Amino acid sequence: MQIKKLVFVAVALGIAAGASAQVKPEDQIKFRKAGYAFMSWNMGKIKAQVIDNPGSFNKDQVAAAASLIAATANSGMGALYGPGTDKDAGSQKTRVKPEFFKEPDEVRKLAMAFSKEANELQKVAATGDVAAIKAQFGKTGESCKACHDKFRKDE
Repeated sequence: MQIKKLVFVAVALGIAAGASAQVKPEDQIKFRKAGYAFMSWNMGKIKAQVIDNPGSFNKDQVAAAASLIAATANSGMGALYGPGTDKDAGSQKTRVKPEFFKEPDEVRKLAMAFSKEANELQKVAATGDVAAIKAQFGKTGESCKACHDKFRKDE
């Protein structure tokens, strides 16, 4: 039974990899912007409940938002920075600095740090400890900001 699952996962990953290779640069930019917007929206939901108005705290909502942030952070969005996505493509504008594509080791380091903090936010959010969530929310936001500071153009 376990072998069947592994074969299914391997086939699914192979199909997904082939499909992502066929995504046009314009769509890659659109999809990655959507992923970041989705994470931002969920960060906002957590912020509203643990910083802006802690009296409105709802453990299940915060845990769900944190889970979605972690899932998106770990979804392989790096594949959406393919050739041709270093500049505007079609109707899609990008704010990625050219350095992003020239410093893969730094990008990897920042992406891994963000994933680590997002995963920790998911774990901490599940506890319902508002103070701990607030502290980890700050760490997660800082790891996101570190990449913005280095690789995102100001508008």
